[in-house]
Amino acid sequence: MTQTKAPAKDAYTLILEAIDIGTFRPGDRLVESDLAERFGVSRTPIREALQRLETQSLLARDGRSLIVSSLDHNQMSELYVVRTELEGLAARLAARHATREEVRVLRDMVQADRALIGDPSALARANRRFHKQIHLASHNRYLVQQLDLVHRSMALMATTSIAAEGRGEDTLTEHQAIVDAIEACDESGAYNALRDHISQAFVTRLKLDGGDV
Repeated sequence: MTQTKAPAKDAYTLILEAIDIGTFRPGDRLVESDLAERFGVSRTPIREALQRLETQSLLARDGRSLIVSSLDHNQMSELYVVRTELEGLAARLAARHATREEVRVLRDMVQADRALIGDPSALARANRRFHKQIHLASHNRYLVQQLDLVHRSMALMATTSIAAEGRGEDTLTEHQAIVDAIEACDESGAYNALRDHISQAFVTRLKLDGGDV
């Protein structure tokens, strides 16, 4: 039986994923030749990928070099306003459209993620997977696309709010409330639970950035 190979990731996806998981952090300089060697691709697709990422404001110019962008206070606040509304809408639609299997996956995620408390990096990755599952459960492709753009920009923040003391436990408690509302088909409850979750994450991030946590 012939085994089908997964398609190779393109240069854009490779760089984007490296930014998303924190391999490349805000302020890091990205050098075309280094990236080509790192990812084992030619410089032409790397150059095209860098141009695309710059157009999307994920990279910025520093003289003649490109660096991973960072968000100032105003940009971060604007991003959270958009994220709060879009995430809330995703939860509302998930409460309306999610299948029993999708709800089961969300419940299993919350349960499994309890083992990650104390590991902020792992919990942050699990948090992204949880939110992505809610986006998919909304069954609205256009909303999923917009949330993908928002979450790419979230990678430009230097810290994760889950790193704050006690935030891991609180995050999972909030996730459970979201899942409970989705399972109950409570659209308003799911919307409010997810909005409150994002709002609390934003407050925590502001405290982290201000040195109060």
